[in-house]
Amino acid sequence: MAEAGAKQVKALILAATTRLTASEKRVGEVILKDYPMAGMQSVTKLAELASVSTPTVIRMARKLGFEGFPELQNALRSEVAERIKAPSLKRDARSAASEGEGHVLHRFTEAVIRNLTGSLERLDPVVFDRVADLLADTSRPAYFVGGRITRANASYFHNHIQIIRANVTLLSQTPNVWPHYLLDMDARSVLIVFDIRRYEKDLQKLAELAQERGATVVLFTDQWGSPIAQVAENVFNLQVEAPSNWDSTIAIMAVVEALIAEVQAKRWDDTQGRLQELESMFSTTRVFRNFT
Repeated sequence: MAEAGAKQVKALILAATTRLTASEKRVGEVILKDYPMAGMQSVTKLAELASVSTPTVIRMARKLGFEGFPELQNALRSEVAERIKAPSLKRDARSAASEGEGHVLHRFTEAVIRNLTGSLERLDPVVFDRVADLLADTSRPAYFVGGRITRANASYFHNHIQIIRANVTLLSQTPNVWPHYLLDMDARSVLIVFDIRRYEKDLQKLAELAQERGATVVLFTDQWGSPIAQVAENVFNLQVEAPSNWDSTIAIMAVVEALIAEVQAKRWDDTQGRLQELESMFSTTRVFRNFT
């Protein structure tokens, strides 16, 4: 383990290619294709994805220098912990090495495209459809909340869903008033949470308490996964890395906007009337100038 612990699991897999059997190589390929998320799954699930037996996964882990699969996962968790650092420490070797290779706009756009492509490959359409159904059901109160950075994503999502349907709430930025919202949450409620790395303990506690009250928790997180995933029934793991000290939430917003479109389509008969009434109010109150 001493040798294994000194290197990233990815490097160990690549270095061991010639020593692995065909079946063990498939396990490594599955892990590398969705790194490190694939390796964070149960040994049974990983074996299923690679179309091998669970003993094969365990043998592969031992060939990498680990005592077993749990120790390999601990190494992956340590890597994730390293990535959840302050923005000034977060840029990895790939980002640093790519500096100077073309204009920053092109490099950033390429990273965003990779994030979108990888996120769509990972996204389960069943989860997407289930969340759209939850948000289209006005008998289910919907609550939205985000963290220090992602509260903007939560606010954007809330603003649009509020136009489409009634009974939606954007939680305050102040955690010490969240118990006020929890009072009204029950088995009919849906809590939409945004939490990416440097995961926030306040959000985790909120999600846990909401789940205890019977609420359905929907989580938007990064490819490594917020701890809130343990209590969320529906999880979107979306890629956020970019050639910057800051993560990109463009992949998250793409899914959010797709959900907004789908919920609107599901409720169009009612939403059309709400939109017309809203426009009438804007006209009456002169909030917006009428250019027509």
